[in-house]
Amino acid sequence: MSHAPQLYTLYQQLLEQSQLLLRLARQGLWDDLIICETDYVNAVHSLARLTQENAPSLQVQEQLRPTLRVILDNEAEVKALLQARMNELAKLVGQSSIQKTVLSTYSNQGGHVLVPQSNPEIN
Repeated sequence: MSHAPQLYTLYQQLLEQSQLLLRLARQGLWDDLIICETDYVNAVHSLARLTQENAPSLQVQEQLRPTLRVILDNEAEVKALLQARMNELAKLVGQSSIQKTVLSTYSNQGGHVLVPQSNPEIN
């Protein structure tokens, strides 16, 4: 028995979800992306389960190939955008850590600003 119609439907749903994830990533809506990612992962698992149960024919595979290519391209772009965001966050965390160190050092001085005193030997 052919599962082709169900397979086409799952691929179409996966394509739509990958387009949504890409749009959210491009817009920087990271919280929304994380929420929607669960649906995407579930769709991938459903697709994997269906293809394990009944491998699609070569003809069906050829028909699905362009859709799969777009899905994979979308996923690659989402990963690149996520990596850029992670780099941005790492930079912010690093800056925050430096600020904490400076504040901690300053507070350890009792809030007093240390000013160099003139050296009479230099004058």
